[in-house]
This record gives sequence, C-alpha cells and structure tokens, in this order.
Amino acid sequence: MKFVDQATIRVEAGKGGDGCLSFRREKFIAKGGPDGGDGGDGGSVYLTVDEGLNTLVDFRHIRLFKAKNGQPGMGRERIGKSSEDLTVAVPSGTLVYDDDTDELIGDLTKKGDKLLVAQGGFHGLGNTRFKSSVNRAPRQTTKGSLGEERNLRLELQVLADVGLLGLPNAGKSSFIRAVSSATPKVADYPFTTMYPSLGVVRVDSEKSFVVADIPGLIEGASHGAGLGIAFLKHLRRTNLLLHIVDSSRDPEDVVNDINIIIEELKQFDTELYKKPRWLVLNKCDALPEELIDELSDVIKSEIADINKIFKISAINKQGCFELVYAIQQWTENLKNNDD
Repeated sequence: MKFVDQATIRVEAGKGGDGCLSFRREKFIAKGGPDGGDGGDGGSVYLTVDEGLNTLVDFRHIRLFKAKNGQPGMGRERIGKSSEDLTVAVPSGTLVYDDDTDELIGDLTKKGDKLLVAQGGFHGLGNTRFKSSVNRAPRQTTKGSLGEERNLRLELQVLADVGLLGLPNAGKSSFIRAVSSATPKVADYPFTTMYPSLGVVRVDSEKSFVVADIPGLIEGASHGAGLGIAFLKHLRRTNLLLHIVDSSRDPEDVVNDINIIIEELKQFDTELYKKPRWLVLNKCDALPEELIDELSDVIKSEIADINKIFKISAINKQGCFELVYAIQQWTENLKNNDD
C-alpha cells in the first residue's frame, strides 16, 4: 500500500436540537400550561487510534466527516434524541493540527488514545423551562447551538525504536530485509525506497524492536531537497539512529558521505542530531578486512561525534546479527532506565 503521511480533512460537529414551543391541550384541560421539551445534543467528532492502520491514504478520498444534528424537542415534555458521536480512526503516530491556525491539537501515539476535535452543539431549551410563578404561559424557547467546524491537517510520523538514515544506495533497505520480515524494494540504483517502511526485528520469542527505513537523503535535504524534510521528520520519534554508509567507496568519499548526513541532521533539527547515532559500514564484503580496519581508523580520526562503528554486509547478512543483538541490548537498557 502506498505510504501517505499527510492529509487535510474537514470535521463538522452536529447542531443541537431546538427547544419546542408547545402547550398542553387536552379535553377538559383548556389551558394546561407549557409542555415543550428540550432538544438533543449534536454529535461531536473524535479521532481515535486504530493499530490496524499504517497510512493516511483513506483521507485522500474522504475529506469531510460530519456528525449528525440533535433532534428538536417535542410537545408533552418529550426531549429530542441526542446524536451519536462520530469517531474517525487514524494510525498510531498521527499529529493533529488546526490547518487554519497551525496549532497542534493533539498527538495520537498509542491504542486507546482519543481526541475531541469538534464539540457538538448544545441542546436548545423548550418553553417548559421558562415557566415561573409570574409567567405561567411562557412562549420563550432557545435554539440549539451550532457544532464546531474545523479544517484539520493530519501528519503521520512513524513510530520505531531505531531509524535508518544514509545516502541513496547505501544499503538501508537491504539491511532491513536481512534482519526483519519487512520486504522493501531493493535494487542497485539510488532512490529505490520511495516511502518509509517499518520492519519488526525479532531477536527471540519475547524480544523484538522496530526499525524504520526512510528514503535515502541527499545534500540539501534539511532545506527540502529531494523531499528531505518530509522524510527526516519520521526519525524524530526513534530512540537510536543507524547511519548506514557504503564502505566500498574511496575513504575520502566515505568520510564526505558521513559528513553530508551529519550536517543535514544539524541543519534540520538539533534534537535529532543529538540522538544516539551508530555508524554502520555496509558492503564490507567488497573489501579486504585490513582495508575496512584502516577505513574505521580514518573515520574515527576525522569525525569527532561517532559513538560506535559496526561492519556488516547486508547482502549476505555478515555482521548483521551481531548488530541486532547490540541494538536489542541497548533498547532494553533504555527501557529499564526509563522504568
């Protein structure tokens, strides 16, 4: 399914039902007094998380979500029926903005999260409500109030423990295929990955973590080049970044590739840049081991903010599972520290 990470919709809550103007008129009771009932409340609109969804694509086809109006009041003090609320399902990880003011209304991240986005109108009052000792036959009623109406912008940011980043053709999709059941398209040309994908890496029956593979970044991504901003934002919710690099290139080019991504992170979001980041040298099967060791030494000497370096070959899974176990241990330690 095509990944769609942004959509604009309109939500309209229901109007409250009007109060009723009525007087009791029965045989032998000519002036029975007021008996107009209240109206019903209009339905509100809520957004709620559905863990079965992973895209906003449905909102490209249905853009208007409108709750029903409350029923007007009736004679004999009968109250109008309130309308049911309208609940709209969205994927986990959805940010909800008011599209007119750009205000962040809510962040829906886990099952059970529910957000009121349009309040239904309040019911009108029937004339029975206005009866008093000095006004025995009131002709006063109130109309139901209008429901809220809003234009919303929904933005989906993938939720994952680990985010992959790197230049096009670095081997990110090959890595996620090697260690998980995800099957992103893999080919030997740049920009194979066009949409973010998630893979669940299961270490054993009870231990797993989620990896997000985003499309390869290019120089200038932090300023929107190659839709870079649309992709970089998906890494904000991750806890650990794996920076995957093609090690089969000339050492000077490898160092330059690393610096390009580091600079894009700095320019885009300083908090994202400060996240723990491990360097993964991919395609190590293409070089002798001594050259890979020399490359690691060059990288450590020329780039200051490298936390850890791993050497893998995603195509034949060399070194992948050692990296996976290191990630699992790191995520477990992080969760234990949070507890």
